[in-house]
Amino acid sequence: MNQHYFEKPADQTAVLSVSTLNSLARGLLEECFSSVIVEGEISNLSIPISGHWYLTLKDSHAQVRCAMFRNRNLSVKFKPANGAQVTVKGKLSLYEGRGDYQLILDSMSEAGAGELQRAFEILKQKLQHEGLFDQSTKLPIPATCQHVAVITSPTGAVIQDILSVFQRRYPGMKVTIIPVPVQGSDSASAICNALTVAERRKDDLKIDVIILARGGGSLEDLQSFNDENVARAIHQCSLPVISAVGHETDVTIADFVADLRAPTPTAAAEVISPDQCALLKELGNVELTLQRLIKSRLVQHMRQVEWLGKRLQHPGRRLQDQAQTLDRLETRLTRVIQQILQHQKGRLQLSARALDTVSPLQTLQRGFSITQTEDGQLLTKSIQVNPGDRIFTRLKSGRFSSIIEHIN
Repeated sequence: MNQHYFEKPADQTAVLSVSTLNSLARGLLEECFSSVIVEGEISNLSIPISGHWYLTLKDSHAQVRCAMFRNRNLSVKFKPANGAQVTVKGKLSLYEGRGDYQLILDSMSEAGAGELQRAFEILKQKLQHEGLFDQSTKLPIPATCQHVAVITSPTGAVIQDILSVFQRRYPGMKVTIIPVPVQGSDSASAICNALTVAERRKDDLKIDVIILARGGGSLEDLQSFNDENVARAIHQCSLPVISAVGHETDVTIADFVADLRAPTPTAAAEVISPDQCALLKELGNVELTLQRLIKSRLVQHMRQVEWLGKRLQHPGRRLQDQAQTLDRLETRLTRVIQQILQHQKGRLQLSARALDTVSPLQTLQRGFSITQTEDGQLLTKSIQVNPGDRIFTRLKSGRFSSIIEHIN
């Protein structure tokens, strides 16, 4: 923009053309309002074939025309519509052709809860796709808890409500409070650190479960519990985490990632604390049952002792019985040994006869002889020897050696 557009005419009474007037006004507007952020409601939205956006931004008392050219509106991450509440950034200008005062928009985002809700849905879909909400990855809540770590504001009503439930239902519950801010710029990182502290001290403090809690509020108030880093810290925690954020109608990303979602902080405390009245009643029932069992067992044992007393014999009689039993066993053992020896003797005779049948000596008895080579091999084929070799022959009675002269 040339500088002369911003200068007032030297002569205040000079007659200006409409074009000059509009040019001067445009220059002043763009210089004074080169970057403004405005929030309002969209109306009269128009999107011609060129792809540019034309709309009116209004509130309950005023309105302003706006234009957002195609090269800028391509970066908008939502689809605008009449009635939508938006926050825009741009420069104030004037359309010289019609003399219309207008905003030239550089960016547009959903205002307030609308933008936060959209970010919530995007993160929810992302983490769900990664499997952080899968039921199979969630840790079971212990059936009996003795020590709970509560991550919350130490000064709010939430921690008092939780302690009140424990005092009423189970005064023996050990509670460790890890204080964090539950909203604000530092809240998310503080919650992540608190989860790390609880996990690091779980063994020496014997922590069973974590309650992550805060009271109800708007979507903006609950933003710390819709933070991606907090969600991943909950998912990676090796201790079971119960999300108890807001009222029953409030839903946060932490609820989806946690191992259990409680509708309220009070409900979370009730989930992990047994009712002492119910415990006392159950203990009384167990006591009565135990008394009946002890009485029944005593009666049973007394009858058994009485019956055993009637069956008890004199030690001398027992010794006589044992002596007779030993004599009878000795007689049976002697008879069995003789039978075994006789059986084994018969088997030995049969084996001897069978061995004698196949013995080479029996062959010699029938007039045959056995001839071996010098290295002791039985001579069965002529190819085993050569002329000049010495062989040895065994007869029924005696043996001799021979020198081979000729082989047929």
